[in-house]
Amino acid sequence: MTDHLHDLLIVGGGPAGLSAGIYAARDGLDCILLEGRVPGGQLTGIAEIANYPGFPGTVSGFELAEKMRGQAAAFGLNIAAEEARGISRRNDRIEVACAGGVHAARAVIIATGATLKKLGVPGENRLTGRGVSYCGTCDGPLFRDRRVAVVGGGDTAVEEAVFIARFAARVTLIHRRNALRASPGLQRRAFGEKKIDFCWNSVVREIRGQERVCGVVVGNPGEAGEMREIPCEGVFIFVGSAPNTGFLKGVVDLDEAGRVVVDGSMAASLPGVFAAGDVRSGSVRQIASAVGDGVTAVLRAEIFLGVHG
Repeated sequence: MTDHLHDLLIVGGGPAGLSAGIYAARDGLDCILLEGRVPGGQLTGIAEIANYPGFPGTVSGFELAEKMRGQAAAFGLNIAAEEARGISRRNDRIEVACAGGVHAARAVIIATGATLKKLGVPGENRLTGRGVSYCGTCDGPLFRDRRVAVVGGGDTAVEEAVFIARFAARVTLIHRRNALRASPGLQRRAFGEKKIDFCWNSVVREIRGQERVCGVVVGNPGEAGEMREIPCEGVFIFVGSAPNTGFLKGVVDLDEAGRVVVDGSMAASLPGVFAAGDVRSGSVRQIASAVGDGVTAVLRAEIFLGVHG
């Protein structure tokens, strides 16, 4: 265990964590960021981002993550390729356990994000970024006048289907049940959108295409039944996400979805612990909002630390 006590420790190297790190390093805090196994977080899996301020046209998630990381490093942020495995408070310090030892700090920002749930079907991984997407807000405008499929039946899937219909020629919403799970208001919007049709009692068995998506194969939720192909050029998958909070269970309050419960200052239930980005309760799960969360969290952490009031 290290005897060094940092002012601030940031867990997670996505947009929320990097934004917090930029501010912390610029403000002269003794800060370390544990970026985990995937530097840049979910950003690195996004082929094209068209709605992040300051980047006309599109920018790849990898490029945006690299720019954020480079800016943080230029301010002198200490970035370590370590993954948090546990967290606890001991007297005046919060200790974060990693494979190589323990880091201690007076305050901690949790920015570990979430892992998108996948369908786990043939073609999904290979065609991710080549027609397979997990963010309609990010990628919907790229499919103007094209036919796309949206997979899911909850609030996110239906809301994104309605958004994508603003651009696409046709949207087929594929749901494993015979009724949507989304809120009544969202359902009315979807049923009232002439460009959306519905594929009920169906699950995706395969995503087809060579260099780009060209269609999906669907069948009923059971093992047997007839298969059919739906031609499309894009597949948007919204079957949920799992917050990366396994190491926080029993340490801070989590909501029913497993996200960190925070107040308006991004403070969690354990004093000195803050959360930002997709990992926190109430997140709208957008890159820009994650950046804002990270800034709020570090400024509130600085107040907790007595840096400024």
